[in-house]
Amino acid sequence: MSATATLHRGTDRTDVSRLGEFTTYAEAERMVDRLSDAGFPVERVRIVGTGLHSVEQVMGRFTGGRATLFGAALGSWLGMLTGLALGLFLPLAWLLTLVSGLVTGAVAGAALGYLTHWAGDGRRDFTSTTALRARQYAVEVAGSHAPQALRALERG
Repeated sequence: MSATATLHRGTDRTDVSRLGEFTTYAEAERMVDRLSDAGFPVERVRIVGTGLHSVEQVMGRFTGGRATLFGAALGSWLGMLTGLALGLFLPLAWLLTLVSGLVTGAVAGAALGYLTHWAGDGRRDFTSTTALRARQYAVEVAGSHAPQALRALERG
């Protein structure tokens, strides 16, 4: 691929040169890798995403049973940590405090998880992950470093 630099005024009021524009982040990342492999100081490079949008991927249903299970798991961890901390002050009964903290935390967490889900009254009965995506990615350098970057890309 042959890269060309286009000079324009950046958002931070400095002249920047755009070395390339790509439809995926991986392509922009490959160009930066090529610059790095050629010895160009990549701390002068930036990848700019434009046309940002949020993508929420629904992972599955979130039922009362799952809320109870997740609450019990979190509660047991917190209870176990509390039992460990208290066990430091009760050296003869540290195992008992650890187990009782784990059980108490699991029961309290399960109840709280179920009640929290029930109080939601059917709203947001699913789990999801959210990510920011861009329609286009540009690899840019400060305008004064563009000739050096282009030479590095030609060598690489």
